[in-house]
Amino acid sequence: MESKVDRAIDPVQQRLANYAYSLRYEALTPESVQAAKLRIIDTLGALVAGFFGEPCQLARKLAASCPTAHGASVLGTRMKTAPDVAAFVNAATARYVNFTDTYHWPGSAHGHPSDVIAPVLAVGEPARASGRDFITAVVLAYEVFIRLADIFHNDGFDYTTFGCVGAAVGAGRMLGLSESEFAHCIAMAAVPNNALKQTRIGHLTTWKMAASGQSGRAGVFAAQLAQAGMEGPHLPFTGKAGWCAHVAREQFTLDTFGGGAVSFKIAESTIKTRPAVGLIIATALAAEKLAPVKSANGIDRITVEVHMKAKAASGSGAHDWNPDSPETADHSIPFIVAAALVDGTLTPRSYGNARLWDPDLRALMQKIEVIENEEYTRAYQQVPARQCARVTIMATSGERQTADVSYGKGDQSAHSSLSLVTDKFRALSEDALGAKRVNFILDRLLNLEDMGSMADLPPLFTLA
Repeated sequence: MESKVDRAIDPVQQRLANYAYSLRYEALTPESVQAAKLRIIDTLGALVAGFFGEPCQLARKLAASCPTAHGASVLGTRMKTAPDVAAFVNAATARYVNFTDTYHWPGSAHGHPSDVIAPVLAVGEPARASGRDFITAVVLAYEVFIRLADIFHNDGFDYTTFGCVGAAVGAGRMLGLSESEFAHCIAMAAVPNNALKQTRIGHLTTWKMAASGQSGRAGVFAAQLAQAGMEGPHLPFTGKAGWCAHVAREQFTLDTFGGGAVSFKIAESTIKTRPAVGLIIATALAAEKLAPVKSANGIDRITVEVHMKAKAASGSGAHDWNPDSPETADHSIPFIVAAALVDGTLTPRSYGNARLWDPDLRALMQKIEVIENEEYTRAYQQVPARQCARVTIMATSGERQTADVSYGKGDQSAHSSLSLVTDKFRALSEDALGAKRVNFILDRLLNLEDMGSMADLPPLFTLA
């Protein structure tokens, strides 16, 4: 007699379930372990920086209404709640300042694979998983996230659609799911949780960061349901009304995953050097070379040259010259360039109300024009891609100042170095945690494989 599990399985689901169940810490390379630790540090630093954001406070208020004595910590507090709720609050808070890692590859979907870290921790803490378990689950969740990003070409759906599957397998690993339970977990992540790209179109709201929390929450809940014995939808990927036909809109296989001679994908994500959408960080870096510019007086125009995708996404709509929220501002080339020119660099403070509504900065933005540079478009479309930008200031006197930036995968890998990540963590967290505690936290995280229980980590981040 055919079992329920046998009937539930399709080839994509089976491949994912088998890989999620089989991956062990011993199969990880030293490079993938280090990459995981750096991205955990980077994400937790961003969480500290976003802790006091208004929507993050609202999320914590919601969590406070459903306390769970033996649940997961709302990071930064002594509060514990259900793991899926903690996943929502913590993942959303980490995304608030738009400073977590990003994944760009020509032909792949863009996304933030670090969205999986907070959900995995939310399950690992009450399970008292070890540091090695946590690292393995993070590498696994990244692997699934990025492999799905590489085959996902439907611009109608948000990247959190496949981010949910990544969070689900990472959470399932923390719960010690069997291979058949993983299959149901994956089905319950893939079928009910397909988010629309409208989240990131036009004027953006706080849902931009909450979408990361929602996908993490849904992934955790799928893993919990599977552990409890819930049967997921049959044939979630290849079925007549499944993910391949209606979400991915193409049939695909997942033939390659990290392990053995194949590198793990976690090292392919880029750790950001500035808090902005990854497509336009180059414009900020170029503008910083021309700073300071204190006002629009004496300026005829400012031309920003970028590749086609950057212009289309962040320099072509009226909202890009009139951002009304931090979420819109950090996706706006005119705002990013103006803020970098005025302040000399871009930080999370660049999006505070004082700067967002500064009339002098707004006047400077109106001098900015964004144009496509076809050479930059070709550079972005090559493999590996290069991110290029040029900023030119034309004064009314006729004086001309120009600065440009160009970097590619090799340069981006350098951006993920130990010193850059630890310096960034200190810059984002020392005001809140103090230098002594920050040094202690960094030591624990850099030796995460030696941590006996992930329950020891959240208390280190208590702020309120």
